[in-house]
Amino acid sequence: MKENKSIGEILRENREKKGLLLRHVSAKLDIDTAILSKIERSERKATKEQILKLAEILDLDKEGLLVQYLSEKILYEIKDEELGSKALKVAEQKMKYINKNKSGN
Repeated sequence: MKENKSIGEILRENREKKGLLLRHVSAKLDIDTAILSKIERSERKATKEQILKLAEILDLDKEGLLVQYLSEKILYEIKDEELGSKALKVAEQKMKYINKNKSGN
């Protein structure tokens, strides 16, 4: 999966490669076609559940797609912050610390 592509671009590319129409995929997700279209254009965020279902429908690696989903979720939260990159590095260290201490208990 290309890390620089948006999740919407990844989804659209793979849907089109499989020859699936928006209406078929949206029906499998039980959402309106317009919503899926907006997700593919990055105008709307998919839910984690929708991402997992889309991975199944489009035969994509679930873990890879979830990483893309989570990275965008973080990115859009801090992208306009002047200290966003520094905060991200601190958050990564905190996550390592928490996970290390969690596994030690």
